[in-house]
Amino acid sequence: MPQSGIVKYHVKLSYEIDGLVERTDIVGAIFGQTEGLLGPEMNLNELQRTSKVGRIEVKPKSTSNSTSGIAIIPMSTDIETCALIAAGIESIDKVGPFDCKFKLDAIDDVRAAKKEDIVRRAKEIKRKWATKTVSEGESMLNDVHHGDSARTSTYGPSKLACGSGMHDSDWIILVEGRADVKNLLRAGYNNALAIEGAKIDESIKELCDTKNTVVAFLDGDRAGGFILRELKSLVSLDYELRADPSVEVEEMTPQRIDEILGPVAEEIKAGKQKAPVTDLDKPLAEAASKIFSGLNETLEAVALDDAKNEIFRVPISEVVSKLATQSGIKYLMLDGIITQRLLDGAKGAGIKCIVGHRIAKLSNSEGMTLKTFGDLGIS
Repeated sequence: MPQSGIVKYHVKLSYEIDGLVERTDIVGAIFGQTEGLLGPEMNLNELQRTSKVGRIEVKPKSTSNSTSGIAIIPMSTDIETCALIAAGIESIDKVGPFDCKFKLDAIDDVRAAKKEDIVRRAKEIKRKWATKTVSEGESMLNDVHHGDSARTSTYGPSKLACGSGMHDSDWIILVEGRADVKNLLRAGYNNALAIEGAKIDESIKELCDTKNTVVAFLDGDRAGGFILRELKSLVSLDYELRADPSVEVEEMTPQRIDEILGPVAEEIKAGKQKAPVTDLDKPLAEAASKIFSGLNETLEAVALDDAKNEIFRVPISEVVSKLATQSGIKYLMLDGIITQRLLDGAKGAGIKCIVGHRIAKLSNSEGMTLKTFGDLGIS
């Protein structure tokens, strides 16, 4: 990888090809068949030029009439971009003239391995100095070691766990349990309060009424979805955040927590509010808000008719081909980027409204309503 790029993730894919091919054929297919699929900013050549993608390592093994192996892609982007690139490569169905299948095996956090080395070395240092006289500096380190528990507090008659900064902060982060509060403390957020159960304590509503901004940050599993619905029935939420799919907040790294909470914290700090939704956009915002929680982080697209009924739901890689066979679609919403290819396909299907996370540089978008979820006050 170029020296200016710091590898964060290794995207690992396995592949099977119904024919004998060389390494260069496989690399060529990865670059060629993903070009333009996810928009110009996701082009692998461009990502390599900007040091966000390193040299793709391909290890082929050939039999008498087939080729298989693994491909490893070093990346310095965020996890969302890694997931999009992986999904794009999984859509490759040809290497040269031969049918093939790519499958994502893992996205490894390279930094996690470095952290393990650091912890291992720290333990060695601790053993080496264990027999030394306790010094002022060692006492200070002990304070740091126990800092998380020292900064926890409780709230209300049920003594709900919270960060000590929660009482004085003008915004609050609602999480599921005590372990989540402690993990947010490690990430630098001391204004979290634990709900501690699916039945929401009445004192939480009273507290939220005194705060300027209320953020829900819940586990990425099914139970987290149930708790979010219960919470919304009692409290007016300004932001609804979730951990990565099937991941609990207490399991997340401080870096990943900050990737999710950081932009919200900056927005609140700057005094910004959610985007105002005009009367013209309200029907679109209502349709988008109903499906957002079930669409976000799925890498899928959903088509709705004029009555906001779902017509189909497919992976983003299949949406353009699906549009060619469908009619009666009014809204198209996707967990991804609105690209030129998608826009052209939507125009051909008679679609007028598209909502995604981002909008690429487009041409010939006249007559189309293109919005991000953020534009509609949804995050």
